[in-house]
Amino acid sequence: MYAEERQRSIAELITSCGRVSVADLSTSYGVTTETVRRDLAVLDRLGVVRRVHGGAVPASALTVTEPGVGEREYIRAEQKDAIAAAALDYLPPSGGSAVLDAGTTTGRLAALLGGDRELTVITNSVPIAARLALFGGVNLRMLGGRVRGTTQAAVGEEALTALAWLRVDVAFIGTNALSVGHGLSTPDSDEAAVKRAMVRSANHVVVLADSSKIGREHLVSFARVDNIDVLVTDSDIDETDHKSLTDNGIEVVIA
Repeated sequence: MYAEERQRSIAELITSCGRVSVADLSTSYGVTTETVRRDLAVLDRLGVVRRVHGGAVPASALTVTEPGVGEREYIRAEQKDAIAAAALDYLPPSGGSAVLDAGTTTGRLAALLGGDRELTVITNSVPIAARLALFGGVNLRMLGGRVRGTTQAAVGEEALTALAWLRVDVAFIGTNALSVGHGLSTPDSDEAAVKRAMVRSANHVVVLADSSKIGREHLVSFARVDNIDVLVTDSDIDETDHKSLTDNGIEVVIA
């Protein structure tokens, strides 16, 4: 079977069955999982299917609406807790500085920052700022700008101008999606601009992303994979994705 025929057949199968796994497609068509992933990537770019962790679903099955903070807070909560705990190892020493991006996993990291360590922390997240304001050891700086209701994050020129003048030890960045080809990406261009500025402001970039984000792509890319020093994720990451990221020089930490 030619690749085009196989891809057409895969698309028809996903349309009729809903979610289908990479492993099942590999067995059904007698090809490697790497070949299946390439087929799904082609179909995803064509808008026929959408890749999800471990397989694909019909394009119509996924909403283009960006989920809000409240909705995302309880999705893969156990994995996010573990990722946040593992990310503590990448905090700068006492007296250092860090940027905390808006997000539910970075929010969990913020909750763990209480203690004796003196840190300057910059964030654009209203919930994270409210939490950090209670910690005596944290010198908190809140970025200004328009606050997006969906993510409760400040965006716009005010935030970008402030970040342009900053140099921090480490940036802890969240993302909606991560792939080798498209890098880190998110649905909103204003949010992407602030994330991009955060990455540029840091000497060391640590991405906190559960495995459901890996291998996916959203509309706006805000950083290439070679901008990332460390990815902290969970043990459900696909082995092929893990190897591809490490081959690109990223330290992948499994929480």
